[in-house]
Amino acid sequence: MTTIKLHNTKTRKKEVFAPLDQDDVRMYVCGPTVYDRAHLGNARPVVVFDVLYRLLRHVYGPDHVTYVRNFTDVDDKINARAAESGRAIGEITAETTQWFLDDMAELGALEPNHMPRATQYIPQMVAMIEDLIAKGHAYAAEGHVLFAVDSWRESYGKLSGRSVDDMIAGARVEVAPYKRNPMDFVLWKPSDEGQPGWDSPWGRGRPGWHIECSAMAYELLGESFDIHGGGNDLMFPHHENEIAQSCCAHPEGEFARYWLHNEMLQVEGKKMSKSLGNFFTVRDLLDQGVPGEVIRFAFLSTHYRKPMDWTAEKARSAERALRRWRSLVEGIKPGQLPKEVEDFLADDLNTAGALNFLGHLGQVLFQKAGSTWNAGPETLKDPEWSRLAGEFVASAQLLGLLYPTLGQWTEVPDLHPLARRLSECRTAARASKDFSEVDALKAALVDAGVEVRMSKEGVELVPGPGFDAAKLEGLK
Repeated sequence: MTTIKLHNTKTRKKEVFAPLDQDDVRMYVCGPTVYDRAHLGNARPVVVFDVLYRLLRHVYGPDHVTYVRNFTDVDDKINARAAESGRAIGEITAETTQWFLDDMAELGALEPNHMPRATQYIPQMVAMIEDLIAKGHAYAAEGHVLFAVDSWRESYGKLSGRSVDDMIAGARVEVAPYKRNPMDFVLWKPSDEGQPGWDSPWGRGRPGWHIECSAMAYELLGESFDIHGGGNDLMFPHHENEIAQSCCAHPEGEFARYWLHNEMLQVEGKKMSKSLGNFFTVRDLLDQGVPGEVIRFAFLSTHYRKPMDWTAEKARSAERALRRWRSLVEGIKPGQLPKEVEDFLADDLNTAGALNFLGHLGQVLFQKAGSTWNAGPETLKDPEWSRLAGEFVASAQLLGLLYPTLGQWTEVPDLHPLARRLSECRTAARASKDFSEVDALKAALVDAGVEVRMSKEGVELVPGPGFDAAKLEGLK
């Protein structure tokens, strides 16, 4: 069996992944708070852990992996959105949850096995809070229930590498008179009229943010499971607080054994922010004509533990590569997965290495096809070429690329007649020494987003980034 190695945030080193049960490999990833469209940074962990999910399914079998990703559908941001819009909270969360699922599907992300919503697990959260109070790890005060960090002082902060004293000194936390320690965090809080609320032993209220993941992970995966993932912005306080309340509520378990965190996303070298004018959602890019598969490719070109810099040039490069690859292996079914790709992904999800290997393999296929991205009938009959092409498709699909359902954006008219026309014009121009018609036709093709390659072997036309088929109508 393939040996997978993952960088464990908890131990700060790369470790061999050994699941608790090979017949039931379990992973939990923190999902979105559903009050608006997912921005580009929200999509990075979805793609990262989708690749891990695919790798685990490949190694252990699709029926032996359980992936849970939650929806936070009770939150102050949602309440604020409802108040300003006049819409019902349930209406907002239903709409934005579906937006998220639709947008992530455009990126080629598989849906997890379970996608629990916080509001579906309120009784389980109340039960866990009651248990924490009974065990001396939480206390009720003025309608709130807070986790007592001092009851877990020796272990609190180990994931993020911080001490409680340091955190208190540098923390921007709510200093409330009912808190015993400034670092104590809310498990339950009272709800005013007009806010969502549920009956509880401490009065009508709603859960704090952190308790939901602990309760849902326990209900769906048990007191111990294999992998917990999310962006590194969640490491503190969210994941630190999850560990504290889960381990105190279920000391017989380990909670999550391997912690994986992806780095943040930048845009053109700068932090994404509305004030800089470089903030956009996944839907913004899709509506601008950037295919979801291109976004996915660009994400995978950077290792998940390194900052990802989204640039227009990176998107153009990704689209160029994908158009070539799809043209090259159109209609080819996946074959045997090359060991090199499996090894890259098994080495802490080295997606960049896997893409580089695919690039080299694509060049081999290109050369064997006679230096063209459009393999002809004779090439397709070559057993060696077909074998390598099958390996290429299998590799790409393990990364979530080159699936037929993602490829509609590459559908273009047949460019061979235009290629022949340009070739004939070039031949005539060589005789007449008048290249004006060649230059005009080439300029029109380039304006339509077509890459024009002319060599001794002939003329090749390849749709490039920004390809616009409508501009070719007048050239027919």
